[in-house]
Amino acid sequence: MKTAFITGVTGQDGAYLAKFLLDKGYRVVGLVPQRSTSSFWRLDYFNITDSIELVYGDVTDLSSLVKILRTFKPDEVYNLAAQSFVGVSWDQPILTCNVTGMGALNVLEAVRLTDNNIKVYQASSSEMFGEVQEPIQNENTPFYPRSPYGVSKLFAHWMTVNYRESHDMFASSGILFNHESPLRGLSFVTRKVTDGVARISLGVQDKLILGNLNAKRDWGFAGDYVEAMWLMLQHDKPDTFVVSTGLSHSIKDLCDVAFNYVGLNWKEHVESNASLFRPAEVNILMGNSDKAKDTLGWVPKTSFKEMVEMMIEADIKRVEKEIAKGHM
Repeated sequence: MKTAFITGVTGQDGAYLAKFLLDKGYRVVGLVPQRSTSSFWRLDYFNITDSIELVYGDVTDLSSLVKILRTFKPDEVYNLAAQSFVGVSWDQPILTCNVTGMGALNVLEAVRLTDNNIKVYQASSSEMFGEVQEPIQNENTPFYPRSPYGVSKLFAHWMTVNYRESHDMFASSGILFNHESPLRGLSFVTRKVTDGVARISLGVQDKLILGNLNAKRDWGFAGDYVEAMWLMLQHDKPDTFVVSTGLSHSIKDLCDVAFNYVGLNWKEHVESNASLFRPAEVNILMGNSDKAKDTLGWVPKTSFKEMVEMMIEADIKRVEKEIAKGHM
């Protein structure tokens, strides 16, 4: 039985990855920061909370990581922990850099100090491309991050490459384009839209206020993308891979698909507010994941439309329960 250690296990990707690895027969250890309140609702969604060995620690605390690695002796480490909301990174740039950037370095250093044979996966991001230098981005596209989050992810990415080359570590980096699911946080635009559609279709609200409706992203399904993470660590050598669908959709496209699903016209319910625009916008991201396909055999299985409809169905059920409980 292999042991996997996941930072960020209570997040969207952490929950999907934990479920995926448990199904593969792994022993899964998950890092949980010590907070006054902890949210395990994503793990409870899959009914796997009791199947994971949850340990307290923090990626900003190297000593806690070293202690955990020495105790559990994992075969694989997946660093998914981050302050992952791009918009918040302008308000909390230092926190974002400490968690998203330095946190990744702490994970790499903990592995180096503990057992150089542990395989490491680093969750890099398409936000590193930022002001895109090529219409379609691949592993060789120059980076130009446009947010503190993107800059932090780029630091973590290059540290992963540096540790791979300097310390002969099996450290792979997955440059994941946007990936969504019913477990996405409500502050992210995809979930903001599907939650809004659910509430509007059930008569709870009438309008949905969004920011830049013309921004385009390459959106995939998180459940598909965690398989790519795992495949990277099963490959015979560490490397960097773009993980994407190769298709780009605007916020308008997202609204169109979402509102159509419940028989509504998005233009009658959606308003754009300039106050929600980012200080430095990334207008379009679209990835080329041919390397992952050719080398790892990975391809996305879930379409954009299927993913959006899946999220709406989950949000409608949740909002219906809230209404039944009198919480509306």
